Amino acid sequence: MNTKGVLVTIFFGFILLSSTVLFVLPGIDPNTDSPTVTITGTPADNFSDEERPRYCGSSDAKSTDYIQEFSIPTLCTNPLGIVADYDGNVWFTETNTGKVAKFDPVMEEFTEYDNPQWPPDARSMMWGIDYAPDGSVWFTDEVYDSIWRFSTLDGSYDRLPYPSEGNALPQKLSVEGSNIIVNDFTGNKITFLDANLSDGDINYLSVPSPRNGSVTADFAVDANDNVWFTTWLYLQGGVLIKFDQNEYVASTADLDDELLPVLDYFELYELPVALLTPNGAVVGDDGSVWLADTSSSSLFNFDPISQEFTQYVTSDPPLSSYGNQTGLIKSPVSGPYWIESDDRGRIIFNEQIANNISVLDTESQSLVEYHVPSKNPTWSDCDSGTAVLDDCGIAQVFDFTIYGDKIWFTEWVENNIGVVDTSVPLPVEIQLESDSLKLAPGTMVDFDYAISSQNVLPPYSLVLSTANDFLKVERSEIFGFDSPVSVTITASEDAPPGTYKVLLGAQLSDVTISKYVTVTVQ
Repeated sequence: MNTKGVLVTIFFGFILLSSTVLFVLPGIDPNTDSPTVTITGTPADNFSDEERPRYCGSSDAKSTDYIQEFSIPTLCTNPLGIVADYDGNVWFTETNTGKVAKFDPVMEEFTEYDNPQWPPDARSMMWGIDYAPDGSVWFTDEVYDSIWRFSTLDGSYDRLPYPSEGNALPQKLSVEGSNIIVNDFTGNKITFLDANLSDGDINYLSVPSPRNGSVTADFAVDANDNVWFTTWLYLQGGVLIKFDQNEYVASTADLDDELLPVLDYFELYELPVALLTPNGAVVGDDGSVWLADTSSSSLFNFDPISQEFTQYVTSDPPLSSYGNQTGLIKSPVSGPYWIESDDRGRIIFNEQIANNISVLDTESQSLVEYHVPSKNPTWSDCDSGTAVLDDCGIAQVFDFTIYGDKIWFTEWVENNIGVVDTSVPLPVEIQLESDSLKLAPGTMVDFDYAISSQNVLPPYSLVLSTANDFLKVERSEIFGFDSPVSVTITASEDAPPGTYKVLLGAQLSDVTISKYVTVTVQ
């Protein structure tokens, strides 16, 4: 049994147990008896007959007005990392085959490229992927502690060993100029790789995190080439780090390979107590840093100038994503995982536990959450004991990539890739009475917002979300569909001074549309 896989399984299983069923990664077989394996000659043979519905897919590809899914021809590939090239072709990794695959959106055709270096029947989570200007696709491989380069020109693979001491887990990856940057999740470092495969030279610079015993999550590079990343331990806090890589490289250039103490080039900012598992990270157009908190329903925005964090909440996950047949799930969360920005400055993220792909427009302070139609019931609380609920579960949407108005994503346990078309007009519009309000502790205010449509207003439920226990949002009066929605926003007596976000909107069958109200407690 792979020790690294056990650690990751225990970690993610623990943080997600309060909101969904136990999360199990490949390589961990919970069956103690010899399982039945019906040989099919496909990658499904890596799983027992009992496990196949859980890992190989539960239904055919589906679609909505906003999302179209495509089934991968080969059964049970477990697609994960995904990236688009400059022509709009989509490339992704198959964690159950070791292959890179291509999808041509114009022809709607898949091409899978055999990897002759991949061990038979091997599986590995390939979280990180990026496309380089020379036409190569770089990706990570956690089981074999490797960085791979795939040539889209001739279909060849090159494997580069990842520098590891003990329990490394190369995770996310980004091509930044001549460097390949990788975070080592369990090895607690950021690695800069300068690889010249033509002459065999590989230069590594590993930057250790400042806190031992933690994990090192995703990273982002700002306009000045500073690298931002987090290191943390669940329930024990962590820090956001700014690493001035240009100054560090310049200072060590004439030292004959002698390295200066890297901590001298760090700026550290303590994470908020409410931020438990910051996996995804991205720098917005304004230079602020966005972090996705997987064990909650929140994003956090950090302003480097004021050095303050602002918490943004998503809508509550739809019941179809978690089922709750046992009644054990008391506080379901949406689970934002990775986070990026598009060419319009919008913040894009996946809500892994809520089965959503979401778009946050920072200018209009609006949030659109697109519901992924495929749902695998074995990953949620969908079993009533006598039957499995229809249209319940999650597809394990772990990664996505942006190309123009399209957001492409993988469904790890449904053997699909999918695409969100954000240019499709939305069915309703949210209009707020005001975009901000002020409250004193122990007071309340009445607030109205309207849900309008150009056509017949479709069925919906209200979104009344806040991330803070000391702020409460409740429906105060019930009118007809064409009237404003009246709510009461209350600050408790112990509400601390600060700026907070309340989310108001409408949840429809295929999409949730909301806007943020900025609440200042003073």
